Amino acid sequence: MKVLVIWRLLTVGGVNAGWRNRAVYFKQYGIDTEFLYTKDLGGLHIMKDISKVYLTKNKEEIVQIIKHNHYDAIIVVDTKDAYQWIKEADFKGPVIVEACTPEIIKLKPHLENFCGIKPEVIIVPSQHQKRLVSILIDHIPIEVIHNGIHTSFFEPINVSNDSEPILPANKKIIGWIGRVDKRKNWRLLLRIAQLIKNDRNDVQFWLIGGAKSVQREKFIAEWKAQNLTDIITWYPVIPYQNMPYIYSKIRLSGGCTLATTKGESFGNTFIESMACGVPVVAPNISSIPEIVQHESNGLMYMENQEKDAVKAIYQILDEPTHYHSMSEAARENVLNHFSISTCADQYIHLLTTVINGGFKNAYTRRI
Repeated sequence: MKVLVIWRLLTVGGVNAGWRNRAVYFKQYGIDTEFLYTKDLGGLHIMKDISKVYLTKNKEEIVQIIKHNHYDAIIVVDTKDAYQWIKEADFKGPVIVEACTPEIIKLKPHLENFCGIKPEVIIVPSQHQKRLVSILIDHIPIEVIHNGIHTSFFEPINVSNDSEPILPANKKIIGWIGRVDKRKNWRLLLRIAQLIKNDRNDVQFWLIGGAKSVQREKFIAEWKAQNLTDIITWYPVIPYQNMPYIYSKIRLSGGCTLATTKGESFGNTFIESMACGVPVVAPNISSIPEIVQHESNGLMYMENQEKDAVKAIYQILDEPTHYHSMSEAARENVLNHFSISTCADQYIHLLTTVINGGFKNAYTRRI
């Protein structure tokens, strides 16, 4: 089997991390996954050693890629232009849509015109995202398949402190991972860091990622203006393959990961963190309660409330006994629900059913 995944943005975010993990797993079962992007935002290193990657904005070139590679199926991830390319290539195989954008106003353009193409199914990574998509679509089946990770790669590991980033002495690390943009809500991160800086001196934030973020310059200006460069250390580029070491250093320090997001369709960094035994502190919104179990493997706080977030962080940092049990519960949760074998097997079953023409019949019987 050979499939093409089309997504406009080659980022270091959860969509590409999720597809990297799937592609590795698919290969074991004879499924070759190729990727087509129109814009690189620093994510090429995630994919280039895994699969064939096309990076082009040229419509004629894209049409030829689709025509000449004999794909068994095409998967379109939030890329409205893809349907016109598929139509012009006269592709006769099944088309699957993935809807991952968490903001409905940004998601809508990618689902309102399929240019005559009839998608077999829409795949979403969470029940929350299914509810969102069902507002926009009522004539195509929607299936939930979580993103999965390789739990033999993302796991608690013994790390030395002789490589960057170096763990500072007597500091507990709070990791903040992701793009520096409006949705990830870096301004709330700064407010949280300011409260903690005013209160104690045993905490250090590691901001991981954001090298090519659209609000990078705004963040830098605020980060410096608020005199937070001493408590927030920024690592704009950390290779994806190094992330288990980052999470394991956070765990060694007795720290946690923090999300300040305004909304997520899933949240790969949550399951990566938990797989490495690191509890998560995150707002109680969108898909997050499907991943983080409050007071079991992490803590949730009221959206955009920095004092509530700080209270949750302290609860994790200052209770070592509870930290150990929370760390174990975090990994157990990922093993049970988000391992790549569980999630990718569901995807393989759906792909096989769609390519063999059985999905529509099964769906018709079900409704």
